[in-house]
Amino acid sequence: MDRDRFEQLSLEQLDALYGMALQLTRKPEEASDLVQETYVKALQAAERFEEAGGGIRPWMFKILHNVFFTRFAKAKREPAAVEDLFDAVSTETRPGEAAPAWDMASLDWDQVDQRLKAAIEKLRPEYRTVLLLWGVQGLKYRQIAEIEDVPIGTIMSRLHRARSILAEELRELAEERRLAEG
Repeated sequence: MDRDRFEQLSLEQLDALYGMALQLTRKPEEASDLVQETYVKALQAAERFEEAGGGIRPWMFKILHNVFFTRFAKAKREPAAVEDLFDAVSTETRPGEAAPAWDMASLDWDQVDQRLKAAIEKLRPEYRTVLLLWGVQGLKYRQIAEIEDVPIGTIMSRLHRARSILAEELRELAEERRLAEG
């Protein structure tokens, strides 16, 4: 694939990558940095990219995943500041801080019920990531398994578990929806 075509295809993925990066980091500036590093690494590896059945999207998500978890592992080895500890244990916004800018590529996050958003935020990272890659980014189990570097059965199990947790958390919301529709 020539460089111009590669750049065109990869640039088309930036919004989706940013949405996923924001979910992983929960900080807009870190998400931007993560996407930028992902794009640089993709450009550096452009000669090795072969357009297969899944296209460039899963390949870019794999790079994003690897960059994030490399940073995460490195950060775990470094001493944490008090500010970082607060961020690690709280998903609430602090006074005077703007709420996260939900900018998901194929989901109108503003239209999602706040209880659903909160329930998704409470999921363990491995469940949340799989759910978002599948439900929001529209990736197939096989593609997610390649991104996460785990067997496809693990992806299916994590997705099932994520959906079960959400169903339990949102039982009240489901009842409200049924009453409103009925």
